Amino acid sequence: MPELPEVETLARELRETLVGRTITGVDVHWPRTVESPDPETFAQRLQDRRIREIRRRGKWLLVGLEGGDWLLLHLRMSGRLTLRERGAPEDPYLRLTLHLDDGRRLDFSDPRKFGRALLADSPDKALGNLGPDPLDPALTFQRLAAMLAGRRARLKPLLMDQRFLAGLGNIYADEVLWEAGLHPLRRADTLSPEEIERLYQALIAVLERAIRGGGTTLSDRRYLRLDGNPGDFASHLTVYGRAGQPCLRCGGEIFRISVNGRSAHFCNGCQK
Repeated sequence: MPELPEVETLARELRETLVGRTITGVDVHWPRTVESPDPETFAQRLQDRRIREIRRRGKWLLVGLEGGDWLLLHLRMSGRLTLRERGAPEDPYLRLTLHLDDGRRLDFSDPRKFGRALLADSPDKALGNLGPDPLDPALTFQRLAAMLAGRRARLKPLLMDQRFLAGLGNIYADEVLWEAGLHPLRRADTLSPEEIERLYQALIAVLERAIRGGGTTLSDRRYLRLDGNPGDFASHLTVYGRAGQPCLRCGGEIFRISVNGRSAHFCNGCQK
């Protein structure tokens, strides 16, 4: 569930609390959470390593370590990171624990077991198949227009394709398309320059608003912030999860359809 705004929120919160801390121990509770290297080598290579930086790439968290290694974390559908004090009870779905030199621990819980962690000497090589980040200044209107040119794919699945753009999932693809006034089944190569401009501006505006709100916590509470509190953006969603309700812009009905096995929410009035 966590998408770009949720992962960016966690990256900023982790940066404030973990940069400069040293990892004093690692517990791998579910070996398949570790993608590479093997869990034993993974734990050994993290031992006594100081955290020098934390950033985000798409939906991935990137933890830079002194000595050159990078710890990469992907929360997938149900992964959650929580910073806990020493002696705090363990989550029943705990998959990975990083013990820190100040006595706290960073817990990676994941009920559905899809989340992954790996060590790499270069995040660019490990994540080289990802498309550009929507909030990267290098993604200009001109570049987005060139990316869309000749693409026959429908907008909703295209925006969710991490090889095309890194970071969007079901929630924010719906929200961006509503903001831009574009139908989720519209073919990418049919957009006019004015529509591409609307899409470009909507990408930035929606994601930045969601980040300011700390991300979206839905009723399943799969995503929570580092301290266990929910994100505040759910109350600002315009179409996602609002099927059958009136559009906040034109008053038309919000519809929900299936696109490539995923839901798509849109207004039948202003997203022709």
